[in-house]
Amino acid sequence: MADFAHIRIDRHDAGIAAVTVARADIGNASSPEMLGEIRDAFVTLSADRDVRAIILAAEGKHFSVGADFAFLQKLTGMAASEIKDTVYANFQGAARAIYRCPKPTLALVQGAAVTVGCELALACDFRIAADSAMFQESWIKLGIMPPLGGTFLLPRIVGLGRAMEMCLRGKQVRAEEALSIGLVSEVVAKDELAARGMDLARELAASAPLGYATVKQSIQRALESSMEAEWQANLPNQALLLGSQDHREGLAAVTEKRAPVFRGE
Repeated sequence: MADFAHIRIDRHDAGIAAVTVARADIGNASSPEMLGEIRDAFVTLSADRDVRAIILAAEGKHFSVGADFAFLQKLTGMAASEIKDTVYANFQGAARAIYRCPKPTLALVQGAAVTVGCELALACDFRIAADSAMFQESWIKLGIMPPLGGTFLLPRIVGLGRAMEMCLRGKQVRAEEALSIGLVSEVVAKDELAARGMDLARELAASAPLGYATVKQSIQRALESSMEAEWQANLPNQALLLGSQDHREGLAAVTEKRAPVFRGE
């Protein structure tokens, strides 16, 4: 994989890869270059058959303090077409690569996860928060909107009313409230965050890759679909899974009372 200036890729046992933002010196503010690197990392890891689960994390006190203000100032002088190219290629490109990743994805959030950081965490399948975590969609305070999927995902994760509070008032949501409204699945002490994230990543990495990817894509499609369309789409998908080696391995493991060894075949 190519060298990156703003992120680090670490590979662990059980096929776990960690994408870590490594710019703690500026509070992990999100620049186009950083988002482009996150996009490229997730695209590459998504296609790597040896990778079974991906963690998104950050060094330092915060997960992300939001967009780089120097870049936001620069945007005010750009043409609309140039802004669109920048947002889509880097910022939306990163969110899209995370959301569409066929592998299990997990965000480990400590400190602030503001605007861009909040939306990248939302794009992951699972979120674990340190007790220091705070989520905020404060775009409205800058007179702009959440462009990376927050307006789509938040109402589906926390409900319409709470999404309105976060997006239209820029409300801060701290760790315990995030847990109570379903924004995160767990809250742990900050010094336990990495270990708990690795435990969950190992659990997810043991899933049947084809089955996981198919179910994940089915759930995502269902958010924009109807029950009738889902019934129709699930027929060929289930037929594919029933003929897979992983399904045969799952049946054998249950019969033999052992842990399955799935290979994505």
